[in-house]
Amino acid sequence: MYSLFAFFNLGPQEMIILLIIGVLLFGRKLPEVGRYLGKGIVEFKKGIRGLEDEVDTTSPTAPVSARDDLARLEQPRPPQKVVTTAPKFEDTPPPKA
Repeated sequence: MYSLFAFFNLGPQEMIILLIIGVLLFGRKLPEVGRYLGKGIVEFKKGIRGLEDEVDTTSPTAPVSARDDLARLEQPRPPQKVVTTAPKFEDTPPPKA
């Protein structure tokens, strides 16, 4: 917890001043504000845990190597029937207009 306050470069005097300002602003609603803040943190953690579970269930359990993936792409196809007939031309020329 100290590292969080060190990030903001707050010393003990500044924290006491902020605490006094918080009590003056919120007064009797301070426990209610703390309760809502706690519920918000719990809901946030549940949401993060749900996202992590969703990512874990969608990812494959066994890693697939690139070679296996390439072999799956290059599977042999069944032979296909190819028609090799030449186009037919008519011997009679079209009528002249």
